[in-house]
Amino acid sequence: MSESSTIDSEISDWLTLDKDERIVWSGKPHESSLIPALVVGVPLSLVLIGLFIIAGSYLQRENTQYVVTTDGLYKKTGVLSRDVQRIDFGKVQNTSYSQGFFGSRFGYGNVDISTAGGSGIEMQFRSVPKPREVQELINKRVKGSRGEPTTESGETKRDVLDDILVELREIRSTLEAQQETAGNTSAMTSNIGNAAEKKSTGEDDTSDNEFVSSNQNAETSNADQELDDER
Repeated sequence: MSESSTIDSEISDWLTLDKDERIVWSGKPHESSLIPALVVGVPLSLVLIGLFIIAGSYLQRENTQYVVTTDGLYKKTGVLSRDVQRIDFGKVQNTSYSQGFFGSRFGYGNVDISTAGGSGIEMQFRSVPKPREVQELINKRVKGSRGEPTTESGETKRDVLDDILVELREIRSTLEAQQETAGNTSAMTSNIGNAAEKKSTGEDDTSDNEFVSSNQNAETSNADQELDDER
C-alpha cells in the first residue's frame, strides 16, 4: 500500500485533495461481495425480481469508493445521487473489522470506524478486500495524527521495534534448532565411536583368550610327553 500523489479518473470526479495531501489507499467493494445477490437473485430472475436485486447490487458496488489519505478517510456512495463523507484521523476513536460467511472464504469484510463523541459506527468500509490490512493501515495513520513519530509507510517507532523483536525471536529459534541438531549429531557420532571402540576391544580379548588356550594346550602336550618318556 504505497502513497500516491496522483488521482485516477474515477476518484478525481468527486475527491479534491488538500495541499500536501496524498492518497495512501483506495478501493471499492470486492467483486465476490455480489455472490449473495446472485444466490438470491438468480432463482428469482424468472419473475424479474431477481434481476432487480442483481442489478441493484452491481450498481451499488460500482458507485461506491473508499479512500484513505494522509489526512483522513473518505467514502463515496450513491447511484442516482452522490454522498461523500470524510473523517479526519484526529477524530477517529476506534476501528474494527468483521467478516461474514462469504467474506471469510473470499477475503473481504467490513471495516468500521467510530469517532470520539459519536454514537456508534460513523463510517463503514463495506466488503473491502483484506479488511485486516486496511484496519491496520488506518490505525497507523491515527497514531501518527496523535503525535506518535511514524515512518514513511505510516508505521510508528513502536511498530518498527515490534517487527524487529519478532524477527530476532525467529532468528533465535532458528539458531537454537540448529544447535540442537548439531548436538544430536555430535552425540550420535560419539556413540558410534564408543561402540566401535568396544567392538575392537572385544576382538582383542578374544585373541588373547585364544593365545592363552593355545599355550595351555602346548603345556599339556609337553607334560604328557614327559610322562611317556619316564615310562
